[in-house]
Amino acid sequence: MAGIGAILGVREGDLGQFGLLICLITAAHLFGLRMRVGSTTIDVDWGEAALIVGFILVPVSWIPAAAGIGVLLAKPVLSLFSGNRTSPIETVRAAASLTVSAAIAALVVWAGGVPMAPGPGASGMSAQAAAVVVLAALVYLLSSAGLLAVHLAVRDGQNMIGVVWQALRGTPVMIVGNVALGLVAVRLWGSSWLWVLPPLLWLLHQLYVHRVHEDEERRTWRAFALASRSLHRLDELAVAQEGLQAARSLFPVRAVELTVLGSQTRYRSGLRTGDEILVEPVSDALPADAGRAPSVTRVLEVAGGRVGVLTLRLLRQRAWGPNDQHRLAVFGDALAAALHDAATHNALRELRERTMYESHHDPLTRLLNRDALMDRGDAVLRGLDARIPVALLLLDMDHFKEVNDTLGHLAGDELLQSAASRLSADVGDGELLARLGGDEFALLVTDLPGLSAEHDEVDRLSAANLVAQRRARMLTAALASPTEVAGVTLSAEVSVGVAVATAGEFDLTELLRRADVALYQAKESGSRVAAYDPHRDRTSTDRLALVAELRAALAADDQLHLVMQPAVELDTGAPSGVEALIRWHHPRRGLLLPKHFVRAVEASDLLGRFTRHVLDQALTLAAEWTAQGLDVPVAVNLSPRSLLDPQLPADVDELLRRHGIPAAKLVLEITETVVLSPLPVTDQVLRELRGLGVRFAVDDFGTGFSSLTFLTRIAVDELKVDRTFVARMAESRQAAAIVQAVVDLGRQLGLRVVAEGVETADQRIALRRLGCDAGQGFYFSHPLPADEITEALHTLSRAARPVRPLRARPHTA
Repeated sequence: MAGIGAILGVREGDLGQFGLLICLITAAHLFGLRMRVGSTTIDVDWGEAALIVGFILVPVSWIPAAAGIGVLLAKPVLSLFSGNRTSPIETVRAAASLTVSAAIAALVVWAGGVPMAPGPGASGMSAQAAAVVVLAALVYLLSSAGLLAVHLAVRDGQNMIGVVWQALRGTPVMIVGNVALGLVAVRLWGSSWLWVLPPLLWLLHQLYVHRVHEDEERRTWRAFALASRSLHRLDELAVAQEGLQAARSLFPVRAVELTVLGSQTRYRSGLRTGDEILVEPVSDALPADAGRAPSVTRVLEVAGGRVGVLTLRLLRQRAWGPNDQHRLAVFGDALAAALHDAATHNALRELRERTMYESHHDPLTRLLNRDALMDRGDAVLRGLDARIPVALLLLDMDHFKEVNDTLGHLAGDELLQSAASRLSADVGDGELLARLGGDEFALLVTDLPGLSAEHDEVDRLSAANLVAQRRARMLTAALASPTEVAGVTLSAEVSVGVAVATAGEFDLTELLRRADVALYQAKESGSRVAAYDPHRDRTSTDRLALVAELRAALAADDQLHLVMQPAVELDTGAPSGVEALIRWHHPRRGLLLPKHFVRAVEASDLLGRFTRHVLDQALTLAAEWTAQGLDVPVAVNLSPRSLLDPQLPADVDELLRRHGIPAAKLVLEITETVVLSPLPVTDQVLRELRGLGVRFAVDDFGTGFSSLTFLTRIAVDELKVDRTFVARMAESRQAAAIVQAVVDLGRQLGLRVVAEGVETADQRIALRRLGCDAGQGFYFSHPLPADEITEALHTLSRAARPVRPLRARPHTA
C-alpha cells in the first residue's frame, strides 16, 4: 500500500485528515434519506460525495476503513434519534457492506494510476483524476446496491434485484448531485469559498427530499392504480389472487392472508407458500410462523356489512408507518368493494343458473320438463342424419290415481321420484328423458341399433321399431320391480307408446302425438307396450276436419246451441242456478256432445271465439230470465286453456255490459287442473275476472290432484261435488265420508256446496242430511233446450216449499 500512496502523492499517517474523513462519512449517513420502493425501505445518503473528498484527504488504502468506521458511528445515532431500532448485527452488516464497496472503489482509483496529491484548489485534482474518482464513486454506488440486493433477498426470501434497480432508476438527480457535490468540495477545499458548501448541501438535501417524496408518491399511486384495475374481477378467487399480489407489492409484508366471510374461505400467500396462492376453508388454526411475525389486520366492510378480513404479516414492526396505515385503509376499501361485487355477481350468476335450470327441469323429479324436451329434442333431430331412425317412448303409470287417493299425494310424489330415479339410471348417452307432467314420462332414443343405410327405409324402420319396443319392455320391467312407498310395497306398472320415424321425417311434436296415440292403444289393449299404427290413427285428419267444420259452425246460427240444467236448493226445491251445456248439431255427424269436440277446440286457435260464443248465448238467456222476474245465476264451464288468454276478462266485461247482467249472476266453473300449472298469466286472468265481480265454482271437486292448494290460490264461491262420490254414497262409507268432508270444508270456508249427479230421492235426503246446500241432476231436471228452461224455472219456483225437517239423530254418550 506504501507504493500506492507514493503513486497518488498522499501523505501517510495523517490521522487528523483520516479523522476528518470519518466525520464526513458519518455526517453523510446521518443526513441521508429513506426511500420506500414497494414493500422495501432503502437508505439514500451522501456517501459518494464523502468518498470523492476522501480521495484527496487520505491515502487510497485508508478509504475502506474510514467508510466502515463512519457507518458504525452513524447507525447507532440514527437508531437513537429516529426511533427505528437497528440491531448490532444489522449495524455490523451495513458497515461491512459499505467497507467492501469502498474497497472496490479504491481498487478502481489505484488501477487508474493517476497521481492524486491531497491539497486545496484546482491543483488538488486533475481532470483525469476527476474522471477516475467519478468512476470509482459510481462503482461504489453499484457495489453497495448489489450487496444490498443480496442482503434483502436473503432476509426476505424474495428477488430484490428489481427493487434496487427501480430505486436507482428513481434517483438519477441524487446520484449526479452526489458526484457533483463531491467534485465541488474538492475544488473549493482549503479556499475561502468553502463556506458555500453548507448552503449548497442544504439546498440539495431539500431537493432530494422533494424528489424522494415525489417519486414515492408517484410509485404509490401507480401501484394503487394497477391494484385497483387488477381487482376488477367477477370471480372471488381472481379478486383474492389479485388482492394478495397487490398487497405484497404495496406494503412491507412477509405474507398476506385474506379471509372471505361469505364463502368462509381463507387465501394465503407468502409464509411457506412463496408466490403460490393457498386456498383453504376457514379454521381456527394459524399458519406456520404466523405467531412470530408482527401483523396488521384490516376488517373489510361495505355499507356497514363485513365481507372479509385482511391480515398483513410484516417484515419488521418498525417497517410499518402512518402512511402505510392510510394506504391500507384505501386499499382495504377497494378490496372490500371488489369482493362485494364478486359475491353479488356470483349470486346473480347462481340465480340465473338456478332459474335457467328450473325453467328446463321438473321441480319434483329434476328431469327435463316438456318444454326442454321439445326444444332439445328438435335440436337433436336437426343435428342427425335425416335417414337415421329415432324413437319416442311415452310412458304413463297405470292406476296412479288410486295411489294418490289411497296413500295421499305425498306418496304419489314419492312414487314418481322413485320411477324417475330408475329411469335415469337406465338412460344411455344417446337418449333424452323428461317428465311431461302428471304421471307421464318421455324418452327420446337416437341411437337405435339396426340395419345399415344400404337397406330399404321400410326395413330399417321395421328393425328399429322392434328394438324400440324391446327397449320399452326393458323399462317397464325395471319400473315394475317392487318399491316401498309410504310404508307400502308397490309395483309401478306403466304402459308405453312407441313412435319410430327417421330423424328428418317429423319434428318432436308429431312424434309425441304419435306416441300418445300408441299409448292409448296400449292401455286399451292391455298389452303394456304398443307401437304406433297409422291405420288406427284417425285423429290427425278428423281433428283437422273437425276444426274446419267448427269454424263454419261458429259463423252459422243453427249448429251450436245451449241446453240448460238447473240446480235446486235441497231444503226447498227452489232453483238456485242454471248450468249452460253446449251441444253441436252437426249437419253430417249428428248431435255431438262436448267430449266429441272440446279437445279439438282446445288444441286450435278457435278457443277464444268458441268461449265468447258460449258466454254470449248464456248471458242472452240470463237477460231473458231477469226480464221475466227470475233471479238465478248462470254457470258456464271454462277450459283451463281459456285462462291463458289475457283478453278473456275484457271479453267477459264487454258481454256483461251488453246484456245488462250483474257480474255476480255469472258463475265460471273451472277445474282443479288449473292449479297444476300456476302460471303468471293464469293468475292475472283470474284476478281480473274476480275484480269484475264474477263468481267462481270448482267443478268435479275432489277428483284432482291439489284441491286444498287450489282453494288457497283462487278465491272461489262454490264447490261442486263430483257425481262419482254422490253415486256411491249409499253403498260406500268412504264416498259418504268424502262428501261430508267437502260439505264441512265448504261450511268452514263460507262456500256453497252443490252435489252433481243427484238421481234419486234417497240421494237427495242423504245429501240434505249431510248439510249439502244444493243439488243438480236428473232427479230434478234433465238438460233442457233454451226455449223450455224458462218455464221449468217457473215451475220449480212455484213448487218450492220447505221440506219436512229431518228427525234429529239420537244423542249418544
